[in-house]
Amino acid sequence: MSRPEKPKQMLALTARETMLQLTAARAHGDAFAAPIVVANASHADEVETQLGAVGATPQALILEPAGRNTAPAIALAALSARPDQAMLVMPSDHVIADRDAFHAAIHTALALVEQGWLVTFGITPDAPETGYGYIKVGEELASGIHRVARFVEKPKRDVAEAMIASGDHAWNGGIFLFRADAFLAALERFAPEMLASVRRACESARREGVRVYPDAEAFAASPSDSIDYAVMEKADRVAVVPVAMGWSDVGSWDALHAISDSDDITAVVAVADR
Repeated sequence: MSRPEKPKQMLALTARETMLQLTAARAHGDAFAAPIVVANASHADEVETQLGAVGATPQALILEPAGRNTAPAIALAALSARPDQAMLVMPSDHVIADRDAFHAAIHTALALVEQGWLVTFGITPDAPETGYGYIKVGEELASGIHRVARFVEKPKRDVAEAMIASGDHAWNGGIFLFRADAFLAALERFAPEMLASVRRACESARREGVRVYPDAEAFAASPSDSIDYAVMEKADRVAVVPVAMGWSDVGSWDALHAISDSDDITAVVAVADR
């Protein structure tokens, strides 16, 4: 069903809307600014068409000349945002059934985000899944938000069962909230070569309306790394908001089947300061 020219994000797998459209709708309204979308250059027309159909015209559509994993992709967006702007980073192939719970978790996180913390959302686990990474939830910093004690790689079954039994672990859903300048400062500290390459790619970018074409040679020089490895596992002030919001990443046919039986793009949405 999903294929390179029409990845699952572009398909209507769980509702009438496509995965991309559902992601945009999740952060639409007065509390949110227009999205900054990072996508593969070959999908530009389809992304614009789908977002336009649901009234989510992006403020910038950044078209990666090549995939370099999530940390460089998010850096592209952060360099396009206002430095003091809170950025909600969402992969566009996730399902979140309880939007109100998600919005409440965002609200919980904002106070620490304004203080420069990097926040992730820990999904309340309902099974000892071995296909997800986990987050060990540490000390409570404020009501509903905790320090990240550690990130855990995708575990073996017995380890996953032990973590579930402990009650202090959450799934790592790969959704983040932080100020653009806080993320860039962390990247400068932990992955300066990556930031320098992405910055050069942005400075030499070609622009056509909302479309941004980063310089291919400069971007290709960036190390390829995930945000977890490049930043989140190394930074000091990293927090987690545990949340039960009916989440799935539709990463397998089992996940899709579970969703259907019940009622390579990252969308980055700027959260308004209000």
